[in-house]
Amino acid sequence: MKTFDAGISRRNMLLATGAAVLGSSLGGINAALAAATIRQGYQTNMWGMPTYYLLKSGALEKRGIKIEEFAVPSGNLTMQQMVARQVDMGTYAGPSFIIGHDKGGLVAIARIENVGKTARVMARKELGIKTVKDLKGKKVANQTGSSTGNIFVNQIMGGAGFRKGDYQEIRMNVNDMVAAMSAKTVDAMVCVEPYNSIAEADGLATTVVDFYSFDKLPVFMAATPEFVDKNGDTIVKYLQAWLDVAKDFKKDPKKVAESIYSFYTSKGYKMSKETFQSALGRVEVDPGFPKDLEPYMTNHAKVLIAAKRIKKIPDWSKAFRREFMVKAMS
Repeated sequence: MKTFDAGISRRNMLLATGAAVLGSSLGGINAALAAATIRQGYQTNMWGMPTYYLLKSGALEKRGIKIEEFAVPSGNLTMQQMVARQVDMGTYAGPSFIIGHDKGGLVAIARIENVGKTARVMARKELGIKTVKDLKGKKVANQTGSSTGNIFVNQIMGGAGFRKGDYQEIRMNVNDMVAAMSAKTVDAMVCVEPYNSIAEADGLATTVVDFYSFDKLPVFMAATPEFVDKNGDTIVKYLQAWLDVAKDFKKDPKKVAESIYSFYTSKGYKMSKETFQSALGRVEVDPGFPKDLEPYMTNHAKVLIAAKRIKKIPDWSKAFRREFMVKAMS
């Protein structure tokens, strides 16, 4: 199956060259630093940008970790690649992780971030849509099968009393939604940053509701069980790199924003730095394993069981591999 690169070339990171130089100058130390190559999946919306920054920060090279990048529009696509064992690690929110665990035994090695503030339901400005109930009969762009897509259908629309057919769900990748709003082929969109801020700044859309009031949307770094079982030391080093990156997000957000801003401008997106910094500020990067995750995830699992997406509630003692983060933080 062809990998998705979303304009980013798939490649090995520069460590291969650096490691060779280190080995020639320091002899056996290079062998001690050697770690497995990680096939890293990430989404090109704002949820994946902390991972993008990790890849560009040098924190992984510092620990002898090589990376191959697999960039896709949405995390549920990374999950599917992982179930097919085409990718070793990737980030996505709770519902996608639960489905990935059910279908492919995927495990979580950390909660990386909370992104509930980055996801919104937005409507075309001229339509005057103010509430969720105003979406009745409207064409709504949705990344069907994604975590935001599942939460929108099951919690937001279901909670408002909507049933299938009460609105028209238009299947679409999040990175195509702003263009669809501009072309007036859809009335509303279930989208994430930075696309929401772009639509808002361009006067195309207004917010109907954001996800934070429904769900803080923790995003997990998941891994295939085979990779975890064979590469425990590499995972600890990898998570240590994440802890370093989290410090940059807290202490030097301008540096982080400039690095990620260049990613979007290189893809042709037009937005001011102020708009972008506002979008990035909605991401809360804080790697760890909060104790309240299990009841939160159990609630999502029950919704997915009712929707016949999974068969049973996961055994969280097996789905959550906390021991690697504990070692990384010690």
